[in-house]
Amino acid sequence: MSDLGRIDGRTKLIGLLAAPSGHSISPAMHNMAFRKLGLNYAYLAFEVGNDQLKDVVNGIRALNLRGFNVSMPNKIKIMPLLDELSEVAQFAGAVNTVVNENGKLIGHMTDGIGFMRGLIEAGVYFIGKKITLLGAGGAATAIAIQAAFDGVAEISIFNRKDDFFPRAVKNAAIINEQVKDTTCNANVYDLADRDRLKKEIADSDILINATGIGMKPFEGQSLISDTSWLRPELIVSDVIYTPRKTKLLAQAETVGCKTINGLGMVLWQGAKAFEIWTGQEMPVEYVKEQIFQKEAIIK
Repeated sequence: MSDLGRIDGRTKLIGLLAAPSGHSISPAMHNMAFRKLGLNYAYLAFEVGNDQLKDVVNGIRALNLRGFNVSMPNKIKIMPLLDELSEVAQFAGAVNTVVNENGKLIGHMTDGIGFMRGLIEAGVYFIGKKITLLGAGGAATAIAIQAAFDGVAEISIFNRKDDFFPRAVKNAAIINEQVKDTTCNANVYDLADRDRLKKEIADSDILINATGIGMKPFEGQSLISDTSWLRPELIVSDVIYTPRKTKLLAQAETVGCKTINGLGMVLWQGAKAFEIWTGQEMPVEYVKEQIFQKEAIIK
């Protein structure tokens, strides 16, 4: 039966608000899961930027959508338009998942949960380890905060001295001063300080690129200029999943590093969002199998 044949007067609608939205695998992923579990939901992607965001959120309230995902450039701008934020979303200063609970729009941040679960599924042990994290945007912030909650011992955050640098400083302050029940220590450095970057990578167990460098329009680029900074024992991860193998991951492979792309993160952050909306666990193994079979979805 086609998707159109499944939609009726009781179908609950989930949406993605992003610009661009056409590259996202979220519609395919969630609709596969809805079909597999026989849930009467449908997931659609909408091209929405900051300028349209307020009107769209008002429309979502009026239409009583069950919820939606939020991606760039809306993860921060959405926050004042919501009624309530989860603790992680408050710390992260960004939202990627919203659920409509009887007219109350509640914002969550599942990117960090998804990334850390992706590491676990890849067999990476991170408790008590040191991470070098490149970036301070929405995804990077969520990863930093969640890593601190999950037992990482130290995080070195690198970002350019641009508009996101104060966010990096704030992230470190939150980790060092506000995240309870953790002994994680966070430091912030200028990405332009290449000597410091080299040193921190050498001292780290895991290197994570949480910037857009490596995906369009920066495909084929890497923030690591010298592969001698990498070593076989280092685990190298990239939040990017399109392309599946960024230049950074290709560089790391030549050195013998274990590499992890962003597909695990997008799967597991989506699984958490799925649970928030439906109250059920996403059939992740089925979805993963389908996505790997449908190579065109992730190119």
